[in-house]
Amino acid sequence: MVIRTGDQYVSSISKRSKVEIYVLGKEVKDVTKHPFLKPSVMSFKATFDAAWDEDTKELGRAWSPYLEEEINRFNHIHRSPEDLAAKVKLLRKLSHKTGACFQRCVGWDSLNTLNIVTKIMANKGRTEPRDRFVEYLKYVQKNDLALAGAMTDVKGIRTLKPSQQPNKNAYLRVTEVTKDGIYVSGAKANITGVAATEEMVVLPTRAMGPEDKDYAVAFAIPTDTEGIKIVVGRQINDARRMEEGEIDGLPYFYNHEGLVIFDNVFVPMNRVFLAGEWEYTGTLVEIFAAYHRQGYGGCKAGLGDVIIGASADLARQIGVEKAPHVQDKLTEMIFLTETMYSAGIAASLNAVKICDNCWWVNPMHANVTKHLVARFPAQISQLAIDIAGGMVGTAPSEWDLKNPKLKEYIMRYLQGVEDFTAEDRLRMVRLIENVSMGVAFQIESIHGAGSPAAQRIMFSRLYDLDLAREISKKLAGRKADLKMTTKPEPWRETQSEQEAKEHDK
Repeated sequence: MVIRTGDQYVSSISKRSKVEIYVLGKEVKDVTKHPFLKPSVMSFKATFDAAWDEDTKELGRAWSPYLEEEINRFNHIHRSPEDLAAKVKLLRKLSHKTGACFQRCVGWDSLNTLNIVTKIMANKGRTEPRDRFVEYLKYVQKNDLALAGAMTDVKGIRTLKPSQQPNKNAYLRVTEVTKDGIYVSGAKANITGVAATEEMVVLPTRAMGPEDKDYAVAFAIPTDTEGIKIVVGRQINDARRMEEGEIDGLPYFYNHEGLVIFDNVFVPMNRVFLAGEWEYTGTLVEIFAAYHRQGYGGCKAGLGDVIIGASADLARQIGVEKAPHVQDKLTEMIFLTETMYSAGIAASLNAVKICDNCWWVNPMHANVTKHLVARFPAQISQLAIDIAGGMVGTAPSEWDLKNPKLKEYIMRYLQGVEDFTAEDRLRMVRLIENVSMGVAFQIESIHGAGSPAAQRIMFSRLYDLDLAREISKKLAGRKADLKMTTKPEPWRETQSEQEAKEHDK
């Protein structure tokens, strides 16, 4: 069996010899023990434990036709709409165990994206990238590796294309091609969980033209590679993790993002999937974006569950759980959470079979899912803070609670209903603060998988306004140029669907 335990994963990343990882300006040698990164490692660990825990085992495993055995679902290639729905369900369930982003989804979505794109390339006669990808996929599945997906470039001046940038490394680029591989320089920004991974799957961040061919690059590389530097970014309340407490900083599970610098890094040719083939970048970005946007309906709904539960518990602690306005707020939070989840499930079960054994999420529903996620977490957080009270932002620290001179007073004055202690209240207040106002639920919900503007562009592009007009004209008794089809929705096909149809001819 190729499914690793969480402990085996942790052991595998404890020793690094080549990559440079920095936190607050200081180099970190062991990410599994450093207080800033250990909570992130523990979130990753939960994805491995999920394949063994009884309550998640069924969702956490999948059958690989490449190895002819079970693997961890986080390295699985989706083979049905039910597979895609299982992804969303697993992400929601895991959020209940971590209360944080578990950081493995971007690598998973990158694998599935490359699976489709390399098939499209092979159908056009470019078989080498497909052969390389399949061998790499087998390697990942057999070794149950933790992957980072590295897509977002630093981008420099946003109105300029990669080749137009005054800083030629504003987008990751190929600087040299040899018979053995390629050399790349540049950086990828906001890369989720990267310091706790074993491999990086690197993708282009945008559609490109022939003048940008040096930037049209996709490859996989071990995280522990010479020339790679990872600068871990700051997060809200992140210094609390350095306090080694057990309440204030949510120290057991957390996530991180990093700036990944490629300083003339060599990539062997057997790990290169795009190197100059700019014409595939638009399709690649479109496929990846939809995959990643669909998943948000699961993990953000799961974090919503955590916040709803904490809010309901706090309402009970202070004796207001039966107040009509509190019940109304909790009901609204439930509605917002289930709406995000429903959209993610719809994107899964209305999936598109884009090539043989290739199931892509429904692109319209995936973009709608992410747009809901860009809006609703802020509303859920606002309602949670309303219920919890101002103490979410002003509560004493756990160190005050543990101070013998203060403990008796804090226990007396922060207690509400007698069935609960002040410590019970403080723990829930901190949970709401850390989850609802953390990067994973607030900032990532807006900017992860593309900004809200990106989703609006996509679903306005997909919706056929002309067809909707003709439908309305016909119903109104006006002359209409309407050709009815079996398709119930007035949607256009995506570029990727058009590509797939061309290959089926």
